[in-house]
Amino acid sequence: MSEIEIRPILPEDDPVVERVLREVLTEFGATGDGFSDQDAELGAMSSAYGEPNAAYFVAVVDGRIVGGAGIGPLPRAKPHTCELRKMYLLESARGLGLGRRMLETCLEAARQLGYRECYLETLAQMDRARDLYERFGFLPLEAPMGDTGHFGCNRWYALSL
Repeated sequence: MSEIEIRPILPEDDPVVERVLREVLTEFGATGDGFSDQDAELGAMSSAYGEPNAAYFVAVVDGRIVGGAGIGPLPRAKPHTCELRKMYLLESARGLGLGRRMLETCLEAARQLGYRECYLETLAQMDRARDLYERFGFLPLEAPMGDTGHFGCNRWYALSL
């Protein structure tokens, strides 16, 4: 039985989280212009999500970081709208219920921070992630909201909190 933990990111986690995120982005062909691998925050996730209106969490299995997910304000959107950001799990960690647990943790944090709506962007080929979002009640949108700069994403969802 594996020891599983979802916890807030720490500064010492930053290099590992960056490697995990880049590995998953590469796996799904989500690299280059319009994708989050170009975001400056990737190398300093703990400080990027250290603001009072944001949070980032890591998934840890047997002492090893295997993924992460966070929430923060959606740029150029209504103030009560947050974005689910950079929710990725290594392939070896999928199927353990970590996606569900991370999503629950992020949505609870969003509610505690006073957000009333959660937006996310993803890719058509991320079937399992999209299935998870839909099970949680996220509804598909016809077009992106706000301005994330991730024009490479081709699926958009929102959930009333």
